Formats: sequence, C-alpha cells, structure tokens
Amino acid sequence: MKAAIFEKAGIENLQIRHNVGEPKLTDHDVLVRVRMCGVNPIDHMVTSGAVPVRPLPHIPGCEICGTIEGIGKHVEADLHNGDRVIIHSRVFDGTCDMCLSGLDMLCRNGGIVSAITNGGFAEYVAVPQRNVLKVPNDIDWDIAASLPVTTLTPFHALNEASLRFKEYLLVFGSSGNTGMMAIQFAKRMGAKVIAVSKDEWVKDLGADYIISEYDKVVEKVKDITNGKMADVVINSVGIGIWESCFESVGIYGRLVTFGGLTGADVKLNVQSLYTRQVKLIGSSRGTKAELKDLINISKELKTKVWKRFKLAETKEAIQALFAQERDGRIMLEV
Repeated sequence: MKAAIFEKAGIENLQIRHNVGEPKLTDHDVLVRVRMCGVNPIDHMVTSGAVPVRPLPHIPGCEICGTIEGIGKHVEADLHNGDRVIIHSRVFDGTCDMCLSGLDMLCRNGGIVSAITNGGFAEYVAVPQRNVLKVPNDIDWDIAASLPVTTLTPFHALNEASLRFKEYLLVFGSSGNTGMMAIQFAKRMGAKVIAVSKDEWVKDLGADYIISEYDKVVEKVKDITNGKMADVVINSVGIGIWESCFESVGIYGRLVTFGGLTGADVKLNVQSLYTRQVKLIGSSRGTKAELKDLINISKELKTKVWKRFKLAETKEAIQALFAQERDGRIMLEV
C-alpha cells in the first residue's frame, strides 16, 4: 500500500512509499480504508521526534476517517464492511482504574494512535474495534476527520471548565483547529464568546466579539466585560500567550489549557493565582463517550479548510501547520 513513513525522526526523513505492507488484521481489529485525515500539531510532534514512537519504520496521522474494508472474526460491535467510521485517537485497555472511571483518554496503559501505533497517513490502517465509531453516511469527510481530535479536545476542555450560560469565554487561537470548534460549543452552551483573531470569519461561527490586536487583549477584555474579565480562558497555544491568558482571567475564573505548540514552560504568579482564586485546568483530548455525543451533533458543526493536500504531499502538509498565512484547517486526502 501507499503510505507516508519514516525510519528516523525528522520531517526531512518522511518518505512516500508505494510498497508498504498492509496492516495485519487480528481477530479483534477492524481494517479501515482511509479517506481523509486532519493534519494536527501532533503529527509534527510524531515526525519530528518530540514524542517517542513505535513501531519503526513509522506511519504518522492521528485524525482518521474512512470506510471499513475488513473485520476480525471476533469483532462483536455492529460494524460492517462499507460503514463510514472515525477512529478514536486514544489507545486504551478498558480495564485500568482510569478507563473504568470513564476516563479512557488517561488510560494508564494507553497512548496516542499514531504515536504508539501506526497512524492514518496511509491507504489502510488497522485498529481495535473499541476505537472504531460509525458516523452518518452523509457526513462531510472534513467534519468526520476533525471529530477525533480537533473537535473532541475543546469539547472536553469546556466540559472540564464547566462553562455556563452567559459567562464570558476568551478563545485564543480562535481561527485554528480547536478554536473554531470551541466557539461553536460555547454558543451552544449560551456563553458570550470573545475570539482573539485577525479573521472576521470567526463571527460566522458565533463569536460575539473579536480582538484583532494581540498586544491589547487584556485591555480589550476588560472593556468588553466592564472590568469583570473572562470567566473561562482557553489556551491551546502554549507559552506564547500565557501572560495574556492569565491576566485575562477574572476572579474565580478558570484557565484551561491543552496545547504547547509555542512552548510548555511558563512562569506563574502564585500570589495572583490564589488571590483571585483562579482554577488552572489541564485537559487532554476527551473520552470515547464524549466522541459519541459529538457524532450525534456532527451535522450542525462547521469547519473552515484552508488547504488540501494529497498523500504524496504529506511533508508539505505538516510543514504548512506553521505557515504565517494559514487560515483554517489543513486536510490530507488519501
């Protein structure tokens, strides 16, 4: 089969090969013919060596959707050849204390699909049946590919932050992968959304206010909220916006973070933290149960695609994540 694959870490080592062996199907696995993948910062981390991977040679690609083309003989789920499916991007055993508590994304014996397993930047991928979820036959492939990470991550984060009706949510990176979805979820929850972006189109997703001057975020949030500041702040970027994030959180507010693309080590004013009684929340992906909830509302969600690449252009697709002119999602057509 055709696949993007590397034997040694480094984006420069990523190759397109046409003679990669198809994945072996075990009794409890499902074989998926990949149709579309979202390109995600995780893919850069995997290919660059920022996270350890196995096996080697290795195929990246964590946001996967496609159609079933093979089923192991002991697969018990209601899955059939031809079904449209997405892949839950967390490997989990279903038996540890985290899994039994419903927190399968924190499985003590698990990891990330495409890091501790081969990913979806290939014509085929085989995954355990527990990771395969059916989606509607008329679902848009762009939305389907965005559900496992880009959509699930902010959905879980806002659930963790307990965003409430009429609260102010400040979204940094609002025109990025997760930011687009965070805006839509916040509006469904009845919140007032302040989007940090230079793109006016985020208003079409539901943003109530747009802050385009990045060096004046704190000042603008203060004006919009009449001095109250934001109830919830989302940081999906990392250290690059940390100071603005922290200063924009109001008294008894919540700062939730799930990204470190610009760096992970931050300075924290502990006195300001406890004086304002701010809650810092780390959020990691989301649960399989939440992903099922998202499938049910998937037809109501929107995404903006900036560029589409072919499998042969995988290296360029990953590098495009850092393009200054990037204006929406990057998708990989397989």
